[in-house]
Parts: sequence; structure tokens; C-alpha cells
Amino acid sequence: MPKEKSKIIDTIKKVMPAVVSIMVMKSFEALKHEMPEILDPKNVDPRILKEKIDAHGNVQVGGGSGFVVDSTGIILTNKHVVSEDGGSYVVITSVGEEYPAEILARDPIDDVAILKIAAKKKLPAVLLGESGDVELGEIVLAIGNALGIFKNTVSQGIVSGLSRAVSAQKEANAPPQEMRGLIQTDAAINPGNSGGPLVNIFGEAIGINAAVVYGAQNINFAIPIDAAKRDLNDLKKFGRIRRPLLGLRYLTINKNLKEKMALPVDYGALISKEHAFREAIVPESPAHKAGLREKDIILEWNGEKITFEKTIQDYLEKSAPGDEVALSLLRGGKHESCKVILAERK
Repeated sequence: MPKEKSKIIDTIKKVMPAVVSIMVMKSFEALKHEMPEILDPKNVDPRILKEKIDAHGNVQVGGGSGFVVDSTGIILTNKHVVSEDGGSYVVITSVGEEYPAEILARDPIDDVAILKIAAKKKLPAVLLGESGDVELGEIVLAIGNALGIFKNTVSQGIVSGLSRAVSAQKEANAPPQEMRGLIQTDAAINPGNSGGPLVNIFGEAIGINAAVVYGAQNINFAIPIDAAKRDLNDLKKFGRIRRPLLGLRYLTINKNLKEKMALPVDYGALISKEHAFREAIVPESPAHKAGLREKDIILEWNGEKITFEKTIQDYLEKSAPGDEVALSLLRGGKHESCKVILAERK
């Protein structure tokens, strides 16, 4: 019987061996303390509980995907996949080998984490591409462990949008976190696929599968691989991920906000506290040391306008601790300028 020959099939065969499953484990005793009523033997069949507890007294409480980027056992995934308080993590390779995983680093801003396993042999690894070169309409493949059940799942789509911004929540009661600069795709990214690679037709990872818009069809997002490459370089060079800190809270201004708050400009960032208990300027931060104040409007970052399309967060994404930044601002209706030396986010 003839077999289909295509570049996509070749790419899947090339990438799939480097994709791993990640199990999130937690002590059963700790879970009993956290959820005593749910795990009370009076409420659940003890035989079912026994089946779920492994030889070390742990229970799987979650899972996701990841992919090997270095044959020595370095793995990329999402930060939210490996953020369980008191949890431990087990990596299962494509051939079924299980390894305890060490968390080398979690990015304090982007949804990226770096793991390490002590593999018995060199592992197949995914080549890292350039997310800055990605174009609309490119064919992409999302690979992972769909729903935490269906291993080696592949979905095909195209790049539907670039530099997208969404608010995401790890849990229903968690505060939303804005994610910016994302790659939008119509390739299906299901729960459990999180942390797997989004690859181009040549098998190069251009993103890390990260987020789904629930209630919408074919709207999914990936973290650009360039953010993960920066983190990998930081880890190799400094032993940790280094992200810059400015130290202020702000509202990005547009025409609607200008009219609503009677502001003098329709662009820039208005320094403003979030509520009574969170100050606009973080004490002892670079913004504080530079003399910035609440109600200042920052207009430009190194001569470039601050807008909804290019916010302070976007500029910080391209900066490093120790960088000196020239800010132009409005204070009480007067134009002023100052220089800020970015610190390292702790």
C-alpha cells in the first residue's frame, strides 16, 4: 500500500522523539491536609485512592508537555506547568523512560521554565528557530500531550497573528497576568499541550504552546522562542534568568483613556497606583531613585513613543539589568526628562 510522503510527516518524525510529558506530583499526606473532606476515606473508595498513590506516597495532580533543547537533558516548558506549591515533577520521554526533574529556572515575567533531567544517554533535541522571523500564514505544528492523556498529539495550522497580548489566569481565583508578544495560531493547543513546541515546517521550534482563549474557536497562543533562548543564554552565562526591573505601575494611554481622565495626550504611560495598598512607585526601585512620581506621564523610551502597540513592558522585554534608559515625560503639564538605570528583578 503506498504511503503519503510529505514534509509535514518528515517534520513530525524529526521532532516527536524530543517531546516529553511532565507529571506534577504531590505528597498524598499534603493533599489530605489541603483537601481533607474530598480525600476522606468516608467520601471516596479507598481502593481508588490506593491505585492513585505511587511507591513514594505521591499522587499526580497535574501535567503538561515539554521538549528537549539540549541532548544532555535540558527541557523547556511553561512556567505554569511547574508551579505547584510543594510539588515535584517527573519527565517521561517519548520512549517511556521516567526521570525526576530539577527546576533550573523560572522566568519571573514570561511563561517559561527550564528543567533538567539526568538522562542515561544523549537525548534527541529540537532545533530552536527565530521567532523574530516568523510571518503570517506560515504553516506550524503544535505537538504535546493533549489533555494530559493523549500522548504524541499533533495539530496543524498557520500563524494567525503576531505580537498578540492576552490576559491569562493559572486558576479561576488567581489574578490575571498580561502576556504580550505572543504568536497566535489556529493549530489546536489543548490543556496538557502547554509547554510543548510550536514548530515550523522545517522542525524548528518557534514558540512554546501556552494559552487558549476559551469560548473562541481556533485562537491559541505560543510564547516566542526568542524569549526562551534569552532565558537559556542567561542561565548559561549567569546561572539564573536575569530580567530588568523599572519599579512602577502605570496605565497605558489611548484616546478613550485621554477623554475619560481628561489627560493632555493620547499616548504614553500614566504612573498610577493599582489600589490603596499598592503604591505607584516601588520604594528603592530604579523609578524611585530616578525621581519619578505618581501622575507623571512617561511619553518616550529612548526617543520612541510609548503606545498600546509598544508599551513599557514591550520595551523592558528588549532590555537587560544595568541598561540606562532615557525617559521623556510630562509632569504638571511641563515636559521633562530623566535617566533610569534598570535593576535586576528578584
